[in-house]
Amino acid sequence: MSTKYKATEKEQAYFITITTVGWVDVFTRLSQKELLVASLKYCQKEKGLEIYAYCIMSSHIHMLCRATEGKVLSDVIRDFKKYTSKKIIKTIQEQPESRREWMLQYFKEACAHLKREQEYKVWQDGYHAEIVYSNKFIKEKVNYIHENPVKAKIVSNAEDYIFSSARNYADLGGELEIIKVYLF
Repeated sequence: MSTKYKATEKEQAYFITITTVGWVDVFTRLSQKELLVASLKYCQKEKGLEIYAYCIMSSHIHMLCRATEGKVLSDVIRDFKKYTSKKIIKTIQEQPESRREWMLQYFKEACAHLKREQEYKVWQDGYHAEIVYSNKFIKEKVNYIHENPVKAKIVSNAEDYIFSSARNYADLGGELEIIKVYLF
């Protein structure tokens, strides 16, 4: 498997985007977003994940992050995706979801081409990791992450979106603890 756009360097920060298969809008329900937040908190506490900026959208997550404590970010993201895939499917099956049958069928069909045995596929392969290489890059990516819900016309101001570190940067508190970067 290619290492292009993979976070394989220890202690290195990356901009990553984790996307659902077919860009399916899974995270429209509060319970699904809370599941992602809880899983990211676990990765922060137990797997050495440092998050500098993030935004959870309906079909993807953007993060500026790195793995610490000698861990490799690709391993952390692999485990995050594996765990959340199972939990997302379970939530779709057990909680009110008007698109339940369609979503489960779609995620099942997404496995058809796989060589390994798997019932459902929620996340696209990879996560398009881009290594952080300059202060300008960090500034661009933090702005991009925070402006995502504004561009999608979900909110007028980035700091109004609950599932984004824009709130942390505006000192409004956030769903996740982050490490602020001040390069502006």
